[in-house]
Amino acid sequence: MPTSFNESVIEEFRANEGKVGGPFEGGNLLLLTTTGARSGTARTTPLGYVRHGGSLLLVASNLGAPDHPAWYRNLLAHPVVGVEIGTSAYQALAIPAEGARRDELFAHVLREAPGYGDYQAATTRTLPVVVLEPAVPDDGSPREVRTLADKILEVHDQLRLQLGLVTADVDAHFAALAAHEGPGEPPSPSLGLQIRQRCLAFCQALEFHHTSEDGHLFPGMAHYHPHLTDVFDRLRAEHRTVARIQEGLVALLADIGAADPPRFRAELARMTTELTAHLDYEEEKILPLVADVPWPPGTP
Repeated sequence: MPTSFNESVIEEFRANEGKVGGPFEGGNLLLLTTTGARSGTARTTPLGYVRHGGSLLLVASNLGAPDHPAWYRNLLAHPVVGVEIGTSAYQALAIPAEGARRDELFAHVLREAPGYGDYQAATTRTLPVVVLEPAVPDDGSPREVRTLADKILEVHDQLRLQLGLVTADVDAHFAALAAHEGPGEPPSPSLGLQIRQRCLAFCQALEFHHTSEDGHLFPGMAHYHPHLTDVFDRLRAEHRTVARIQEGLVALLADIGAADPPRFRAELARMTTELTAHLDYEEEKILPLVADVPWPPGTP
């Protein structure tokens, strides 16, 4: 099968520390890996980017075609993406900008790469501007991970932080609605794509973590600690409770324009209560059992 243009660019990029020739020579180029919205398969696409402060901006131009590119539809379904620049590779959270912020960022893009103006002129759709942020929020207190207990606690802390950021966004959304007075266009009552993307990323990370525990960690530990059957039964039951709340949040986010913000806020508060209690209980019962297990596995 002949190699496609994208595949040849990807091969050249990875073989030459991010440097390529042809139409991309000398430009800002990265590789974006998304998860297929329907297939669940990893898809890598070479894309131009523009820097804005500490963030990277992508424009879903599709060369001015009438439809959004596949990579944009994929990141709406799976907000955590892979990014390769030069020799570095990391995960990022992809958040499309909206309203006035989108217009401000697109104006910045045009100052750096005027060609995107031609793509916008060629189509009636508004070209989305996507901001790439760190996928794992940084609380400023790096944790040394040397044991399985450390690793579990690291994941738990990241989940708590992600949930806290979503809650802060939702609180800010309601505060903006409440503060609007007098003339002028009020803030949109819709939850918005930033809340959607952050919450969806949190829900997907939470599901992966609990699925891994149910499928691997808990069965292995139960084999060595049969006297803790009640503990593992409770943890699995709590996973099911949290999963039902998670499914409800994802359902509300399916159509962000039609979502019920008060209901979403109530379900998010319920998630905070249930998940916090679950994580606290799991740390109390499980961490002492794996405090001496090296991480990563096989570490002396």
